[in-house]
Amino acid sequence: MTLAPERKALPTTQKLFVDRWSPRAFSSAEISVEEVESLFDAARWAPSAYNSQPWRFMYARRGTAVWEKFLSWLVPFNQSWASQASVLVYVVSETHMLSPSGEKVISSTHAYDCGAAAMLLQLQATATGWAAHSMSGFDNEAAVKGLALPEGYAVHCAIAIGRQGNVQNLPEGLQAREKPSDRSPLSVLAWEGVFSDGPSGAAG
Repeated sequence: MTLAPERKALPTTQKLFVDRWSPRAFSSAEISVEEVESLFDAARWAPSAYNSQPWRFMYARRGTAVWEKFLSWLVPFNQSWASQASVLVYVVSETHMLSPSGEKVISSTHAYDCGAAAMLLQLQATATGWAAHSMSGFDNEAAVKGLALPEGYAVHCAIAIGRQGNVQNLPEGLQAREKPSDRSPLSVLAWEGVFSDGPSGAAG
């Protein structure tokens, strides 16, 4: 389970949210199909427009026949550390949904809904002792082709999941970066009123 004791949050904020961060050092632990499925079971309870549930998750566990293929779609930088993860997950969403009238229409919220499901997956990972790191650094064309996605589906990210490992497992250039990042203060992220009432003012 990841921990971030130096982070400061309101006392009412759940510790699970504050302790979740995205390490790159993994321990090469094995993960069972049942453990992976528990992450997806958490994800499927996310809200979505008209309960359309656009999210899809395709994964490969390290050491299985498809692992090297899934790993190869990452950019070389991400391959350098994600190769020690226990499982790689590609997060995909269906771009269309059925309207209340039964018509197939473009979903304006498919990416938003999919992100909500991916966040629940990562929180479940933290709660059950795993660490997760999302990545945008992958070859989208290769992933779409390799995953055999039909038209109407979009790949959003890859997630490396594993037991948090020793920082010494990382390439030397990444070791100093292996710590929880901070967040902007609430005062610049949320306020009562319209945008021009915010900290930047109307002029931005």
